[in-house]
Amino acid sequence: MKTFSRFIDLKAIRRRFTAKYLPGFAALFSVALSLVLVVSSCSSQTAQTAPNGSAAAKPDTIKVDYAYYNPVSLVLKEKGWLEEELAKDNVKVEWTQSVGSNKALEFLNSRSIDFGSTAGAAALLGKANGNPIKAVYVYSKPEWTALVTRADSPINKVEDLKGKRVAATKGTDPYIFLLRALDEVGLSEKDIELVPLQHTDGRAALERGDVDAWAGLDPHMAKTELEKGSRLFYRNPNFISQGVLNVREAFVQEYPAYVERVIAAYEKARLWAIDNPRELRAILTKEAKLSDAVAAKQLERTDLSDSTIGDSQRTVITAAGDVLKKSGVIQSSINVEQVATDLIDPEFVKKVVKP
Repeated sequence: MKTFSRFIDLKAIRRRFTAKYLPGFAALFSVALSLVLVVSSCSSQTAQTAPNGSAAAKPDTIKVDYAYYNPVSLVLKEKGWLEEELAKDNVKVEWTQSVGSNKALEFLNSRSIDFGSTAGAAALLGKANGNPIKAVYVYSKPEWTALVTRADSPINKVEDLKGKRVAATKGTDPYIFLLRALDEVGLSEKDIELVPLQHTDGRAALERGDVDAWAGLDPHMAKTELEKGSRLFYRNPNFISQGVLNVREAFVQEYPAYVERVIAAYEKARLWAIDNPRELRAILTKEAKLSDAVAAKQLERTDLSDSTIGDSQRTVITAAGDVLKKSGVIQSSINVEQVATDLIDPEFVKKVVKP
């Protein structure tokens, strides 16, 4: 009996020990595990928000667009300078073609690209509609749009468009150019039959006679001008907003050092393009599958001399925004000047571009 009693007592002791001490051990283990997770979380957060562009605060891939209306992007893509620069940090580059400002803005808004080429006025329209972007660089000052009609058309001035079918790509500089041209002579979009088509389709519709006029975009405009004899019946460089490189605001906040590095690569390509006009034309000819004459015509209307962004862009896109507001494209409650100010960020290019 003594042995059995001793055995029973031992079980009781074990129960008392477990009840008294085991919860404490469990709580201590739980606290230790929580501390490990917190430290790990803090380390991860620091790595994501480090402002110095170190390897710990880098993206895996930077997604950039290229466009035939942005010859500098074609040079950068051809030469591989961005890949060469970012390979130092084992960051990849992914290229996506934008066929118009509207597509570039769609890609930016959906996070399909980090950097996108648009016209300044188109970027303003996107920003006013809630697209979270910053315009950080000017890749060109082009006369890339005009109002175009066929060689045998009776249309000779903007007033002649009243009641006519006009093709344009909504959300792009040619569309905004059309609205400004109409507004200048007391007309509006309501006075024409707007046919919304992407740029290439607009040119084809004009050549087929499906529309009476087209708000054109180079190189498609240069192509129909030289190959079909189409006429640029209204030109006004003052209505054209410059070509700007936009970046997603979230990317700016997470990787500011990489914004500078992309701009630096762009600047290298722009300066090379200025110094090598023949090679630039060859790249444009190859990439856009153009004749040498069409590429030359486009580049003849493209000024690459200044990449800084600031007051001059703000002025022209604000004027465009006022017409968009008047036309009902932008809500009447929108403060256009404030949107333009929020859009344009000149600080990155100041750090990169030498005066």
